[in-house]
Amino acid sequence: MRLATVILASLPLFLACPPAQAIGPQRIGITVGALDNPFYQALTRGAIQAAHSLNPSVQVTSLSANFNLPRQREQMRQLIEQKPDLILLGAVDSRAIAPQVRAARAAGIVVVAVDVDAPGADGTVKSDNRQAGEISCRHLAQQLRGKGALLIQGGPPVSSVSDRIAGCRAALAAFPGIRVLNGVNGQSSSLGGQRALQSDLARFAAIDAVFATNDRQALGCAKALPPQESGRVRIASVDGSPDIERALRLPGPIIASASQSPYLIGREAVLLGQRLRQGQQTARMVLVPVTLVTRDNLAAYRGWQSPLPSAGSR
Repeated sequence: MRLATVILASLPLFLACPPAQAIGPQRIGITVGALDNPFYQALTRGAIQAAHSLNPSVQVTSLSANFNLPRQREQMRQLIEQKPDLILLGAVDSRAIAPQVRAARAAGIVVVAVDVDAPGADGTVKSDNRQAGEISCRHLAQQLRGKGALLIQGGPPVSSVSDRIAGCRAALAAFPGIRVLNGVNGQSSSLGGQRALQSDLARFAAIDAVFATNDRQALGCAKALPPQESGRVRIASVDGSPDIERALRLPGPIIASASQSPYLIGREAVLLGQRLRQGQQTARMVLVPVTLVTRDNLAAYRGWQSPLPSAGSR
């Protein structure tokens, strides 16, 4: 089935309150990558607040999979047993979780994928991850004046990572003087990013810039650089996290991050789930735009806690 897509360009209809006669969900289940991650904390907060706007007495169960597929499979089984009206799923493996998505839908539960795709879900709300990769890598290429070696450091096997890498490669195609290096998987963590870049520094004679597919990896990459390289190598990533805000306030190799709006993703996921529960004709894919955060525009950046998209470069 071909899914319609909506791209949120400004404050749209989705932020409006639901019709007064709509019956809100009684129970919602949420399972995401890791609730110790500020991104998922903000996403969950947006979802809970939206759920309470639909039904003040709604019960919300939020679970942390800690990026462990067997754990998330078990969490999906537990949520299905609770018979919620809606499950928000931040898949730790986009394809491997498909059997649990099918089981939830077979039980009459609406499933909305958040942050990453989950095949078979009723709907999806995520950042425009291809755009995120494009604007980050274009910025890196421009800072290199179109010449040098740029390393792409990948991450877990989820759609957001592959989309960001595809966007990065698309942007770099306009810079024939940039040599693209395929880096080791940074595993979506600071330690993973640090170890991956240390390995790549030993493999490649020269690295002038690094695109890390999330901020945690970027912070690890910064730690991996020897002192003589930290003033030369440039790093950009995706997230716009509080940690990257702090990094941008100080001198260092990290120069930019394509910011997501996790609060808005969580909110939109609940509202989409409500429309799907009611059988409304609605787009089943909602893309939340991203903005590039740099030292130059950091003062105007609203951050992850904002319910609105940040102003800035698209």
